[in-house]
Amino acid sequence: MDLGVRWRLHGDGKVPAPGAVVRPDERLSWPRTAGLGAQHVVAMFGASFVAPVLMGLDPNLAIMMSGVATVIFLLATRGRVPSYLGCSLSFVGVAAVIRAQGGTSATVTGAVLVVGAVLFLVGLAVQRFGARIIHAAMPPVVTGAVVMLIGFNLAPVTASTYWPQDQWTALFVMLFTGLAVVCLRGFWSRIAIFLGLVFGYVLSWALDRIFGKIHSVDGSGKLTDHWRLDFSAVGQADWIGLPTFHGPSFEWSAILVALPVVIALIAENAGHVKAVGEMTGDNLDDKLGTAISADGVGSMLSTAVGGPPNTTYSENIGVMAATRVYSTAAYWAAAGFALLFGLCPKFGAVVAAIPGGVLGGITVILYGMIGLLGAQIWINAKVDLRNPLNLVPAAAGIIIGVGNVSMEFTDTFSLSGIALGTLVVITGYHALRAFAPAHLKTQQPLLDEGTSSYDAKSENGSAGGDGDGGAQRARS
Repeated sequence: MDLGVRWRLHGDGKVPAPGAVVRPDERLSWPRTAGLGAQHVVAMFGASFVAPVLMGLDPNLAIMMSGVATVIFLLATRGRVPSYLGCSLSFVGVAAVIRAQGGTSATVTGAVLVVGAVLFLVGLAVQRFGARIIHAAMPPVVTGAVVMLIGFNLAPVTASTYWPQDQWTALFVMLFTGLAVVCLRGFWSRIAIFLGLVFGYVLSWALDRIFGKIHSVDGSGKLTDHWRLDFSAVGQADWIGLPTFHGPSFEWSAILVALPVVIALIAENAGHVKAVGEMTGDNLDDKLGTAISADGVGSMLSTAVGGPPNTTYSENIGVMAATRVYSTAAYWAAAGFALLFGLCPKFGAVVAAIPGGVLGGITVILYGMIGLLGAQIWINAKVDLRNPLNLVPAAAGIIIGVGNVSMEFTDTFSLSGIALGTLVVITGYHALRAFAPAHLKTQQPLLDEGTSSYDAKSENGSAGGDGDGGAQRARS
């Protein structure tokens, strides 16, 4: 069985020829491959470490399980889809809502584990029936609205939790990160969040030295005099040791809050497979279902031991685009580095010490970008918001999600925010479509145009949608 762990040497193994690409089944020399792997780890550092901190989970465990999830993904896709699976930011809002309802870390990971299981089943369904089933249940207008309300639902977290801890640091970090995203080029623009973290650390340290302690709310919400940057836990942490594990706890209220994120993860995976396919010139449609299922398995395994969920990372797509090296060997190296970092508690303590003001500046941009990904889905799919069939359910769901509107069904069961907004968008769209006049039911493009040929084969009966029939689109 070919597991995609054999690579032929590209050229002399040193520098690719001008215009040449290093394909997924090729590699450079092992020292250079290791260097590329380290670069991929750095690229995902910013977002992948901010996410577990925002979710209240162990960053050491997060980085370790991201390495494990990446290995699972590479094996499942037989080395055809180069990808790194880092901690998913889509669940940050979910974690905040669950904790606000009195949930613990076990409650958060239990709810997300169920989401991973659902994602795994969706992947199997896509393998069996083709990507058209995604479009039927979640057309672009629905997917875009759900992604948007998930991102914008996070706005109060920044406004009430992080920004007030140090408003001036937050402002300068926001400005620096924004400049880094816009003005830097190539690899450096892809690690703008990481650069923003580094800048925030240095700025917080300098302000502590110049002005002393700050009088503001701390991470617990208490108004106190405290240092902006507190490294006391770093000195106490060991250099080598296992991260903190815990088992999941399952509560229906938390699960219902988390389930809508499945839609965002499907969109992320579909976009990733399409993007990598376009870069390498290979058709990876037959691996879409496998990629979705592998993402689900990786998230299930991570959350089962107390870690955060994982998803494919666009930052690493940027690294591949900049270097033109698509070798999956580099991702195996990255996974190895992640496992080593996960075994260093002192490294995790440094991450956990990120000042609240720094997080305030970064999350202003990060949360907004998550929400606007929904708008990007609408633009790419040419969703017509002049059509009331599209406009009404999206508008209602977004306001409910962003405003955290709550609806009580019984004394012990209620839905609010993300869960209620998603329910309104999905059920509202399909209910209105059932009664809408024919001229409003215009045909919409697929969630991801990269799946169109896959679906065409499924309809012709030549591929069956199981990923094994038809032309083996030599994917990554």
